[in-house]
Amino acid sequence: MATPPTFSSGAILTAAQMNSVGLWLVKSQTIGTAVSSVVVASAFSADYDNYLITVSGGTASANGGIAMTINGSASNTYNVAGTYGNYGINSGVTYNPAAAFSWTNTLVGGTTTYSGSVFLSSPFASRATTGWVDATSQATYHKFSLIDTSTNSSTGFTFIPLSGTLTGGTIRVYGYRN
Repeated sequence: MATPPTFSSGAILTAAQMNSVGLWLVKSQTIGTAVSSVVVASAFSADYDNYLITVSGGTASANGGIAMTINGSASNTYNVAGTYGNYGINSGVTYNPAAAFSWTNTLVGGTTTYSGSVFLSSPFASRATTGWVDATSQATYHKFSLIDTSTNSSTGFTFIPLSGTLTGGTIRVYGYRN
């Protein structure tokens, strides 16, 4: 993991240092071929409180939801609520299932493309993890709020397609400088 630099008053900053201010790339991981889950380890630490996870460039073998878990939580403490819908239809659908063993439908898989971004606050801290997701495929979109009420610390996460497999694409994890 990259350690964020500390700047002092009057310091002369290089172009490389200035280009790194803001979000810090913590990890980049390529998704394999026809995988039934993607485990991303060593993504969260005490270096950052908040994280942005982006996923782009892959395809799914079946259209449908992709669940997410964080590795410190293994019970039905995951809650998700928001809206989803299909492009070209004028109404979204409210989504608010009972607590589950994952954040269901965090991403939405598509046979031609899928992408999304997940913001998480405090996954490494020993308190509830909150966040939001904004995801899309060729036909549908998801906009959800997330909370995992477990207070266990997490260092990584897993994406799991609810049907089929995932192929290709890149997951990037960014830390927001504290």
